[in-house]
Amino acid sequence: MPAELRFSRSDSRQSPPENAISGLRLAQWCASNGWPVHPLAPGRKTPAANCRDCADPGHTHIGCSCLRAGRWCHGFHAATLDYSRIEKWWTSNPAMGVGVACGPAGLVVIDIDVRTSELPSRERLLPGISVGDTVDLRGLRTGFHSLAVLAALRGEVSPADADSTLRVQTPSGGMHIWYRATDGRRWQCSTGSGKRALAWQVDVRGHGGYIVAPGTRTLAGTYRPLGVVRQPAPLPAWLAHELQRTGHLPAPRTSTPRTIPPRARQAVLAAGGGSDKTSRLLNALIADVAACAQVAEGAGFTEKLNRAAYSLGGLVAAGHLADSHAQEALREVALAARPGQEQRSAQIIRSGMAAGAKRPLHLGDRR
Repeated sequence: MPAELRFSRSDSRQSPPENAISGLRLAQWCASNGWPVHPLAPGRKTPAANCRDCADPGHTHIGCSCLRAGRWCHGFHAATLDYSRIEKWWTSNPAMGVGVACGPAGLVVIDIDVRTSELPSRERLLPGISVGDTVDLRGLRTGFHSLAVLAALRGEVSPADADSTLRVQTPSGGMHIWYRATDGRRWQCSTGSGKRALAWQVDVRGHGGYIVAPGTRTLAGTYRPLGVVRQPAPLPAWLAHELQRTGHLPAPRTSTPRTIPPRARQAVLAAGGGSDKTSRLLNALIADVAACAQVAEGAGFTEKLNRAAYSLGGLVAAGHLADSHAQEALREVALAARPGQEQRSAQIIRSGMAAGAKRPLHLGDRR
């Protein structure tokens, strides 16, 4: 096995074998650390596909037969610690890489990029922090530099230079810095928009995302661990404060009842088809989407709307609902939950119902 993947003798956790490293051995080692794993496409850093249904508009991990059958599908949603399943997956395709589901693993990973791009304005370099004109930005070119500026402003050592935690060099020259979340908070992934980035060219992997396991080989190169440390250290308090400041915690939940807007309620009643069971299911699906109105961000609106549309499409195909009334109910509740996003919501509804219509949903078979 490559020297950079060897463990120190003081590490009490299971190590990959000394003679070779493979996707299976690497996945087993990750699982031994309590990190749920899922396959990556051979030679790539993206999840491996499995079923043809995944290409259908509106198809999600919710109700996917692959997951129920123990097959990999939908990336980190399929991540597992089951050793027999892991052996089956990577034995069937040894070339697959290894992804780790950050949230279930209790991991927070700082992802530093080195993309070639124009330096942003000072107010966008560190989201939420004003970088004064006295700070010399000459030579600042990558996420390593912006993270170093943030650390310097806080009087801390840059995480990129912290040799007390697992650090992984990416094939592009960037770095993944692994930490353990120890306070029970569900740190969220960055959105990629910059609004929730930790710094310019510095993103975060947490709940709702995955990270490439150290030692994984891709066509671009190998994700190589640096130094001798092979375990994530606890997330430093100062970084936790910065992540909270930059919005990497879920929006607080409220106890407000899930109210369905009056016009949507009328459409629900019209769509119910006279069946109490159908009406209850329809109300539950609509109420899930309606609840998103109480939270501006992080409520899972897209997934909930897609799930409702998929289920309603199946109910319509089975003859339980009228298509026009079902669509009207979804449009009204989506408008109330996310005003100003009518076109996007309409597309989700159309694609979700079209996908659901391919599988008539008879009562008792809710996906």
